[in-house]
Amino acid sequence: MTVRVVTDSGCDLPPALCDELGIEVVPLTIRFGDESLVDRKDLTPAEFWARCKAAPALPETAAPSPGAFEEAYRRAHAGGADGVVVVTLSSKMSATIEAAQLAVDAVAGDLPVRVVDSGNASLGEGMVALAAARAGAAGQDLDAVEHAARTAAAHTTLVAVIDTLDNLRRGGRIGGAQALMGGLLSIKPLITVSPTTGGEVAEAGKQRTRAKAVNALVDKVRAIGPVSALGLMHAEAPDVEDLLARLDDIVPREDIIVADVGAVIGTHVGPGCIGVVTVGSDR
Repeated sequence: MTVRVVTDSGCDLPPALCDELGIEVVPLTIRFGDESLVDRKDLTPAEFWARCKAAPALPETAAPSPGAFEEAYRRAHAGGADGVVVVTLSSKMSATIEAAQLAVDAVAGDLPVRVVDSGNASLGEGMVALAAARAGAAGQDLDAVEHAARTAAAHTTLVAVIDTLDNLRRGGRIGGAQALMGGLLSIKPLITVSPTTGGEVAEAGKQRTRAKAVNALVDKVRAIGPVSALGLMHAEAPDVEDLLARLDDIVPREDIIVADVGAVIGTHVGPGCIGVVTVGSDR
């Protein structure tokens, strides 16, 4: 049985990895004023950050249409897929899952499709899609690929340091991290998304300097315990290599997935964000 994985561009997976595993990425739309751009097609992460520096206001993001997901399902079917597993941004952050679900009905007579809420964002979502894609590449059936995605989602934790809460506040995605607000301009906050936060952004601490915040990030990653996979996500952060070196004893450097934060997530977390995503061992 051939099972393909579809996800959305909030996953921040490296394009080469998506190509390698046949993961189809349905893009969200980014709007700068009256101009609409297709994420990762009309706008690379580097171009996005350059635009943000010059833009007078934050861009807005829009979920894909059900039609965009239907087209992705039909392409998978035409390419030989017997089933599709879809992994989406957390339903607490985006309406993307609703569009993915609506499209299921349109192909119901031709192709079985299972929709999985990653309960996460950025590479947190990406690691769930990756677990599903690897199960599919191993020849597992639709039930098993869906199970791989749901298992990964139940064990995935994202912890990140951000330089400013302004983007989260203005974008309305601050969720449980609201306690961080209030005169914290000099504070470097940590945020987290995981099954225990219910798929929402929550406070994970705050430090007075970036160096201390990254130290706290590493401590939190180590406290998670054994992991089966680990990734690093960043938004043009200056300290990527330093953090990678500090994670090397947890997961070998060559096995750590490094992802650029794109427009969908970058709109909300702002430049300089750096984070680690772990998939805990299923014990």
